[in-house]
Amino acid sequence: MLKTKNIIAGSGVAFGTSGARGLVVDFTSEVCAAFTHAFVAVLRKECDVTKLALAIDNRPSSYAMAQACAAALIQAGIAPIYYGVIPTPALAFKAMQDNMPCIMVTGSHIPFDRNGLKFYRPQGEITKADELAILAAEDNFSRLADLPELSYSVEAAQAYCQRYTEFFNTTLLAGKRIGIYEHSSAGRDLYAPLFASLGAEVIRIERSDEFVPIDTEAVAEEDKQKARKWSKQYQLDAIFSTDGDGDRPLVADEHGEWLRGDILGLLCAKALKIEALAIPVSSNSIIAGDRDFAQIKLTKIGSPYVIVEFTALAQKFKHIAGFEANGGFLLGSKIKLGDATLAALPTRDAVLPFLMLLAAAGKDAISPLVGALPARYTYSDRIKDFAIKRSQDILAQGLTAPQQLLAKLGFYEVIASTDNTDGLRVTLANKDIIHLRASGNAPELRCYAESASVKQAQALVTQVLSKIITLS
Repeated sequence: MLKTKNIIAGSGVAFGTSGARGLVVDFTSEVCAAFTHAFVAVLRKECDVTKLALAIDNRPSSYAMAQACAAALIQAGIAPIYYGVIPTPALAFKAMQDNMPCIMVTGSHIPFDRNGLKFYRPQGEITKADELAILAAEDNFSRLADLPELSYSVEAAQAYCQRYTEFFNTTLLAGKRIGIYEHSSAGRDLYAPLFASLGAEVIRIERSDEFVPIDTEAVAEEDKQKARKWSKQYQLDAIFSTDGDGDRPLVADEHGEWLRGDILGLLCAKALKIEALAIPVSSNSIIAGDRDFAQIKLTKIGSPYVIVEFTALAQKFKHIAGFEANGGFLLGSKIKLGDATLAALPTRDAVLPFLMLLAAAGKDAISPLVGALPARYTYSDRIKDFAIKRSQDILAQGLTAPQQLLAKLGFYEVIASTDNTDGLRVTLANKDIIHLRASGNAPELRCYAESASVKQAQALVTQVLSKIITLS
């Protein structure tokens, strides 16, 4: 017999900002089975589990991992329900509606040589406490024999699209030309018919048979140039795309300029008339100062940290939500607009913020909505293949002596304040912000910056990352 705790501990797979992540070679059938059995053991301490939903992204390794999870479920006497390749929020929504747990096989935006597992209770995404319980679970299981072939159901995909076609008017997008950058997104087969059903003229762009790791927080220069070209070529009102598993939006305006995710989230929250927000500390500072919201709670980066704040906010407010700098929007309560009601979906979603942005714009363009906001701009990038230990050492130095670290990075301005909520976030006397943080999903060091201009925010990130590479 194999022990879940031992298999997981020796696997090299670890929980990050959202889900368990690791190299594909580390996600063996036994490791996938161990995580599945451990998750089931945690659930069974509180409720009976007879069925569990599964879905995957378009990574080459995802189907085999789902097979291993399904085999483990069958061992545990649980019926796996497989929904195929769909966005993570589509799986989560369907599972919540059916009051059952689910597992999404996805590495989100990280490179294709890595993958991951996201776990959901019937009520929604698991918490950090649940992650610790999974790691500590001691359950025994037999080595897997043959992996089952999985037949998929279209019900989750249909339910997800119906969520929006029933809430929004069928003329919401009438007169709009929307480009969909499909690449290898898990939702690429859903978005075009969904937007067309809401009245849009849709242009499908650059579908890929190879996995494309789109990072919505650090958009590649190539993708920036593509968006500007597509906008002119197809005379688009907007461009929509997502990361690999369809829970983080990538949205461009009529000029092909990608919106920052937290700005998209802010405009969505305003349009939904949200009363209270939970957002990561890396978000643009204009959000914390926005008087449209009665309360804003700043959290560590990662959807579990945002979600855990919903319980307290729900005690005081009727309409609550959260979003991240990557654009993923988490609806913490049901919303009613006119006669239509939208159910809560406390996990990252890419479609809702895009549709609410266009609803807010109406017949007008997107860029004026963004231009009306206070002039504070954020930018972020990361150093790939940067040893985790090296990131930890640099951050430890910065937390102990932030002014000294800044000097090594070529900054000599006086520090006005520091925030250690997640990594090191420094506000300078000139109001520029520099934020360093080790990625929770991969060996990467991320830098976030905020300034009074896009150019200055980019310059801050470029200088920080170029100097960090030279640090011993």
